[in-house]
Amino acid sequence: MTQPKTLGELKRSGYKPLSVKAELRKNLIRKMLDREPLFPGIFGFEETVIPQVQNAILAGQDMIFLGERGQAKTRLIRTLTSLLDPEIPYVEGSEINDDPFAPISKHAQDMVAKHGDDTPIAWLARDDRYGEKLATPDVTTPELIGEVDPIKVAEGRYLSDELVIHYGLIPRTNRGIFCINELPDLSEKLQVGLFNIMQERDVQIRGFRVRLPLDICVVASANPEDYTNRGRIITPLKDRYGAQIRTHYPKQIDIEIDIMDAERSPLLMSDGYRITVPQFMKEIIAETTSMAREHADINQRSGVSVRMSIANYESMIGNALRRTILLREDEVVPRISDLSSIIPSSSGKIELETVEEGKEGQIIDELVKKAVKKVFSKHFRSEDFASFLQHFTSGQSLEVSDTMPTAVYSQKARGLGGLHEAFQRLEMLESAATMASALEFILEGLHLNKKLNKKVLEGEISYWG
Repeated sequence: MTQPKTLGELKRSGYKPLSVKAELRKNLIRKMLDREPLFPGIFGFEETVIPQVQNAILAGQDMIFLGERGQAKTRLIRTLTSLLDPEIPYVEGSEINDDPFAPISKHAQDMVAKHGDDTPIAWLARDDRYGEKLATPDVTTPELIGEVDPIKVAEGRYLSDELVIHYGLIPRTNRGIFCINELPDLSEKLQVGLFNIMQERDVQIRGFRVRLPLDICVVASANPEDYTNRGRIITPLKDRYGAQIRTHYPKQIDIEIDIMDAERSPLLMSDGYRITVPQFMKEIIAETTSMAREHADINQRSGVSVRMSIANYESMIGNALRRTILLREDEVVPRISDLSSIIPSSSGKIELETVEEGKEGQIIDELVKKAVKKVFSKHFRSEDFASFLQHFTSGQSLEVSDTMPTAVYSQKARGLGGLHEAFQRLEMLESAATMASALEFILEGLHLNKKLNKKVLEGEISYWG
């Protein structure tokens, strides 16, 4: 069935326009009844944040999402467009997506008055109905709301003529969803303008008042500390948001791992190498981030983003891939010795309470060790390796490194007893590369549990009893 191309055809099609919030509500109810996933790609919010979003949409409220950095606030807001209709009609040529049945701009009103049922209609896709702006102190009224266009004035129009206005981002998102990220950073003057649009449905541009009954769902994000700080945001604007939704970091390690797997760079999979990341290595990366969120020397007000887990995950795989390329092997399996590569990727993701030279690297190294010990204790007890530890009673040592070929690890593992059951428990018997990773994990776990000594010299790690 072809889409209507004129207002008359649209009327005859039986199309009934809905407000944005009614449209979001209608599609949410349908998805809920059909048990469709509401926000694909969002992990860990199913029992906490998403029910609040559902409530706000069902109640027809504007929303503000409060949370520290890296809590998927913007990602969640952008997925709200999935609750819009695939396409909606608007008056062709309209800058603000005028509803053909109820135009609000002078241009669209004149078009409908002049052409009637022959008014040309265009169709707007749901992805084009979303607008977003990062609030900074230098954001201006013309950017968000609009400005008098001097070219239109020069063409002979009067300043009292609404047609001289060049609309900003918010009016251009009419009949859609508009998001302002980091709302408290918006100047007080623009906060007042935003409040007028949300509450009074009018704007003032250069002293010229324009009545704009915009149909828009206004959503915002903010850091809780800034949002609750008196003076950063005007009270009437805060009062206008119907729902204040608090986001959070993943509450379970498994959720953090799901995000890491979903968000890691596709480039890591594009070279034809077989990449196997043991579950315990994923757990170590996730636990490192989780522990950073509780560390006394790390600024918790700014938060520790999930991006730290993702970046560390990618760096660890990248180091393992580099080794595989240099050794001309074909399977990429990260090892404990690859964890040194996550210090650069972690450094930009945390803010220390006090700045001390070299402190950052020390804290990350400390976090990694604690994570390895915790994950090891989850899988094993030190007593599980009594027979294996006997190999070290006579002063014998075992050397590993992030550049050692996997074949060497296989030889070492075959010459040692007491490991088969541990490899089996970790499901690391598939290849020499996975066994190498498991061996390093066991050695480091035993060292951190004070069962083995350890020495690092020029990249080579030596363990002895």
